[in-house]
Amino acid sequence: MTDNKRIAKNTLYLYIRMFLTMGVGLFTSRIVLQKLGETDYGIFTIVGGVASLFTVLSSSLSGATSRFITVEIGRKDYIKLNKIFNIALVSHIVIAIVVIILTEVIGIWLLYNEMKIPADRLTAAFWVFQLSNLTMLFSLTQVPYDATIVAHEDIKIFAQVGIADTIIKLTIALLLYYAPFDKLIYYASLLCIHQVGKIIFYRLYCIKKYKETRINLCKEWGLYFSMIKYACADMIGCLSTMAQGQGLNLLLNIFFGPAVNAARGIAYTIQGIITQFGNNFMTAVRPQIIKNYATGNIKAMFKLVYRSSCFSFYLMLLLSIPACFETNYVLSLWLGQYPAHTIDFFKLIVILCLIQTIKTPRSTIYHATGNLKFVNLTVGTILCAAFPLAYLFLKLGGGPNCVFWAANITMVMSEIASVFILKRYVDYSIIDYLKEVHGRCITVAAISIAVTYLLYDKFFEEGLLRVISTTVISTLSIVTSALLFGVNKSDRTLLLKSLKKVINEKLHRTK
Repeated sequence: MTDNKRIAKNTLYLYIRMFLTMGVGLFTSRIVLQKLGETDYGIFTIVGGVASLFTVLSSSLSGATSRFITVEIGRKDYIKLNKIFNIALVSHIVIAIVVIILTEVIGIWLLYNEMKIPADRLTAAFWVFQLSNLTMLFSLTQVPYDATIVAHEDIKIFAQVGIADTIIKLTIALLLYYAPFDKLIYYASLLCIHQVGKIIFYRLYCIKKYKETRINLCKEWGLYFSMIKYACADMIGCLSTMAQGQGLNLLLNIFFGPAVNAARGIAYTIQGIITQFGNNFMTAVRPQIIKNYATGNIKAMFKLVYRSSCFSFYLMLLLSIPACFETNYVLSLWLGQYPAHTIDFFKLIVILCLIQTIKTPRSTIYHATGNLKFVNLTVGTILCAAFPLAYLFLKLGGGPNCVFWAANITMVMSEIASVFILKRYVDYSIIDYLKEVHGRCITVAAISIAVTYLLYDKFFEEGLLRVISTTVISTLSIVTSALLFGVNKSDRTLLLKSLKKVINEKLHRTK
C-alpha cells in the first residue's frame, strides 16, 4: 500500500468514527450538564484538570516514545524496537508513581486551600479527585501501547474502539437518571471503570498483535539515557501545554468559581469536536512525516508537511466558521440554557486551535530530528508566559475572556519563533513556507469569513434554516477559495482529477 493510500485509508477510518460519535457525544454532554448542574459540572472539569496537572512528566516521555518507536519501525529494527518499548514501559511506571505522589500532595492542598469549591461539595470533589488519579495511573502506563498502535498506523482499531467508547459514555450519562448516591461521585466512578476497562483492552490487543510489546526487561542504560534526554528536551513544551490548559482553568476557578469552569468545559467540548477534523488527519499523517525523515526523504517530508498544514486547517474551518456565527442557536438547541461566557470562550478557543492546526505538522519535524531542546526552551517559555500574563490581566480587573486573549497572544508569538528556529536544523525556505502555508491559510480564512459575514442573516432569521444557509455559504466559500488560492497548481490538478473521477464513477453506476 502506498503512503498516500495508507494516509487516506487511516483518515477515512477516523472520520467515520468522528461522524458516528459526534452526535452521540453532543447528546451525552447535554444529559451530563442537565443532571449534574452548572456547579457540579464545573467541579468535575476543574478537579479532573488538577489531577492531570502533573502528567507533564509523562507527556514529555510520550512524545519521545512515539518518536523512537516510529523511527525503529521505519528502519525495520525489530530487536531494538522491543527494547525501546520496554524502556518506555519501565520509565512510565516510574513516572506514574512519582506523578501520583505529587498529585496527592500538591493537588489536595490546591483543592482545600486555593480552589473555589462550595463547602457542601468538597467531599464529592475529593472523591472525583481520587477517581481521576486512579484513571491517570492506568493512563500513564498505557502510553507505550498507544504509541505502538499509532506507529504501526493501525488506526482502524482506534476508530472501532472510539465508537464503542462513545456508546458506553452515553450509557453512563443515561445512568445518571438512576444514580443510587451522589450524582457527581457516581458519574466519576462509572467513567473511571470505563476508562480502565478500555486501557486493559488496548493492552491485550497490543500483546496479541505486536511482538515488540512483550515484556523483556532491558538493561541497556544508554537507551534509557537517550530517551530520557529526549523527553527532558520536550518537557518545557509539555509545561507550556499545561500552563495554557489546566493552568488557565485553575485561574478561572480561583478568580470566578466553578460556574465559569463549566462554561470553559462546554466551550472546549465543542472545540474538541471541531478540532477532530484536523487532528484525525494529522494522526494518519504524523507517522509518515517521521518515516520520511528517518529514510532521508526530506523533500517528500516537507511536501507532506505543507499539504497537511493547509488541508487540516481547511478541514477545521469547515466547522469553525458556521459554529462561530451560529454559536448561540447551536448552544440553545443543544443544551437549552448554558453558562455565561460560553460563546466568547468558544470563539477565542477556536482562534487558538486554528493557529495550533497550522503548527502541528511542522512541529512533527522537530520530533523527527530529535532537536527539541532549543525550540522547546524558546517556544515553551513563550507559551508558558500565558499563565503570568493572564494572571496580570485578571489582577488588573480583566474579565474571564482575558485568559484566552493571553493564550492567543503567546500562541502567535510562539508560531513566529518556531518557524525561524526550524532553519537551524533543516534546510528549507522560510519565505516559501510562510507563503505556501500561512499565506494560503490566511487568504482562504479571510475570504471565507468575509463572504459568510456579508451574506449572514440576509435570508433567514435565527433558526435551523439560517444555520443551514450559513453552513452552505461558508462551505462553498472555503472550497472555492481553497481551490483558487489555497493549494498549488499540481495539488489543484490532482484534486480536480480525483473529483472528476468520483463524479464519473457515480454517473456510471446510476446508468
